[in-house]
Order: sequence, then C-alpha cells, then structure tokens
Amino acid sequence: MPVPARRLPSWVWVTGLTVGAVVAVSVLAVEADKGPHPTATATRPSASASAGAQPTPTKSAAPAAVPDGSGTGRRIVYSLGQKRVWLVDASDASRRTFAVWPGTVDPAPGTYTVGARTDATTGSDGVQIEHIVYFATASGVNVAFSSAVDGSSPPPPAAGVQTGGIRMKTADGDALWTFGETGTTVVVVE
Repeated sequence: MPVPARRLPSWVWVTGLTVGAVVAVSVLAVEADKGPHPTATATRPSASASAGAQPTPTKSAAPAAVPDGSGTGRRIVYSLGQKRVWLVDASDASRRTFAVWPGTVDPAPGTYTVGARTDATTGSDGVQIEHIVYFATASGVNVAFSSAVDGSSPPPPAAGVQTGGIRMKTADGDALWTFGETGTTVVVVE
C-alpha cells in the first residue's frame, strides 16, 4: 500500500528561506567589508560639457578663506562675488569650500535660515536635481542650493528667465545636504 507524501507546513519554508537570505546577506557584507573603502575628498568643480556655464574659480594652493563679516558659529557662507560656498563648523573652521554656478536671481546679502529641503525634483532648466536646500526668496523666486544628478553644470538660461538655483558639483551637493539641515544659518556676503 503506498504511503501518502507528507508536505511541510508553509511556515517551515518561509523560515528556511528567511534564514538562508540572512546568511547570504551576512556573507556578502563580510566580503564587502574586506574590499577597498572610498575616501571623501574635497573636489573643485571642473569644466563640463555645458557651454558657457562654467564657474571661474581661482587656482590657488591654499583654500579660500572664509569671508570677513560672515558671522560666527556653525553656518553656510555664500559669496555672491566669488561664486563660492563655505561650510563652517561651530569653531569657525571651514570644513569645505567649493565654487558654484549661481542662478540669475541673487539673494540680498544678509543672514538666512534653511527653511526646507527636498531630496530630488526637476530644475527649472529641465535637469534632474537633488539635495535641494532652500534658504531665501528674491524677486518672488525661491533661492536654493542643489546639484544635478548627472553632475552637469546648468545650461545658460533663456533670455528673461529668472532662476534661483545655486548649482554645484554632486560631491559638493552631498556635503552641503549633510551639513545644511533645516534651521542651519546661511550667510550671504558680497
């Protein structure tokens, strides 16, 4: 007489698959930890394929000093004239500085606060942007720091178009996003 086949309950299968997946992920994590680790570097923006939209940072061995009159304490400093941003810690030491591509609308010199942040959206130029940090409004236009997802510089705006985006390289945008939490002080200087 044939013996009927016994089926395992579904919870046994689910438990077995879960344990197998955890073991596989653990093995992969251990292997990944043995590999090379990336190191963060402060890079300056370089020329990109977008014609005519390149920042003009000055070449120097020493990083640019935080502008006088930009306040004290932890803050983001944006210089309109130098087209440059500094991330300054609580001890007034510059942790990072980089050149940026400003929009056509500049905020007035003064002290602002990061009021909102958006992970990603489409910029007014149609480019996918990320790490948008809003801090001012000028001429009815929101002013914010951001970086293009593809790392490109912004194209020249059409005549008469007002843009408030202050674009930067992706690595700089990542650093500013991490530093510029909601409520962070932003100081705009000439």
